[in-house]
Amino acid sequence: MASFVKTGAFNTNCHDVGAGRPVVLIHGSGPGVTAWANWRLVIPEFGKSMRVIAPDMAGFGYTDRPDGISYTKDTWVQQVADLLDALGISRADFIGNSFGGAISLAFALRHPERVGKIVLMGSAGLSWPVTEGLESVWAYEPSVEAMKGLLDIFAYDRTLVTDELAKLRYEASIRPGFQEAFSAMFPAPRQRWLDALATPEEELQKLPNETLIIHGREDLVVPLESSLRLHQLILKSQLHVFGQCGHWTQIEKTKDFIRLVQDFFAA
Repeated sequence: MASFVKTGAFNTNCHDVGAGRPVVLIHGSGPGVTAWANWRLVIPEFGKSMRVIAPDMAGFGYTDRPDGISYTKDTWVQQVADLLDALGISRADFIGNSFGGAISLAFALRHPERVGKIVLMGSAGLSWPVTEGLESVWAYEPSVEAMKGLLDIFAYDRTLVTDELAKLRYEASIRPGFQEAFSAMFPAPRQRWLDALATPEEELQKLPNETLIIHGREDLVVPLESSLRLHQLILKSQLHVFGQCGHWTQIEKTKDFIRLVQDFFAA
């Protein structure tokens, strides 16, 4: 389902599904994450009415990890630009999850002509004190128990955190190159990496894009206050908060998430 696309000096593993209005889905920064792991429940549905572009960002998943690459906001923003160029897409809507929200915001401000509507889900992009949840995510050392502990942090609904899922995500995190890149990406002290992903508030106030902000009220990774602040700053924004929901809105509230996003894009 995925294929490699040449993006500058390396190849990006990318899912390209459906036809019509293009939408780029940018995943979060959890250990062992891939675009498919992050978006597997929504890609088929969105692909019925849109062209879904879901890349593994540099340092994650099956995208190349060239020697000497710097895992920075500039690198990830350039990767998205190169990907759209390679696919012949001049303008797209964006959906960003957590880390992916920060990259979506940075890309929109650097390439305003290339971005339509934006959906931010449990989004980074502002500076706030690193939560215990985020500290645990970025400090992950591979084991099944450690992965199960992380899944407990991500999900409000503990029935989603099965031994089978923990084992699958653990095995994903120890594929060749995965943990090496991940551990090099956000070493302690971790506040500096969160700050490096942030966009200055005065820049966000200039953002002209219609933006839908979605957050789980019980999110332990990115505080709800971050999305409240984004809503205050972004002129054309709307905010939807799900109760009894953690950091995994697209997994815990899949049907509602799909409906919200489709209505937002169709309006």
